Amino acid sequence: MGEDAVVIGVGNPDRGDDGVGTEVLALLEGRLPAEVRRVSLSGGDPAQLLEAWAGARRVFIADAMVSGAPVGTVRRFDTAAGPLPAEVQLVSTHALGAGAAIEMGRALGRLPAALVVYGVEGSSFAIGTGLGPAVAAGAAEAASRIVEEIS
Repeated sequence: MGEDAVVIGVGNPDRGDDGVGTEVLALLEGRLPAEVRRVSLSGGDPAQLLEAWAGARRVFIADAMVSGAPVGTVRRFDTAAGPLPAEVQLVSTHALGAGAAIEMGRALGRLPAALVVYGVEGSSFAIGTGLGPAVAAGAAEAASRIVEEIS
């Protein structure tokens, strides 16, 4: 029997707003039931993501996105129901991002029953910088929404 829920934070905290997934995980510390597994991934490597959610019934991914929305905007996507909207790109400082991993999982029949992505609009992905204030506020909102959904 698999786990009920896994929360995956995707991003590189040394690349500005790309660190939002890591920040969401930090903000969830002590706020989720002990049985909810938390996984931090530096990039959206498809093999790592498929492994991270293997056996879970519900998966929540927090990641930076670029969609043209105001910086700090939080959007929720039910990716088990269908692909991310075309205008939404999940940010990766690597070759492939979480969006590509989700579609690979869909093609391979390896998506969990529920796969929710919380994207936080970022703007600065420079090396050696932290989250901007609007993105930090978005991370806090995303963390609170994940807590509500899991509870």
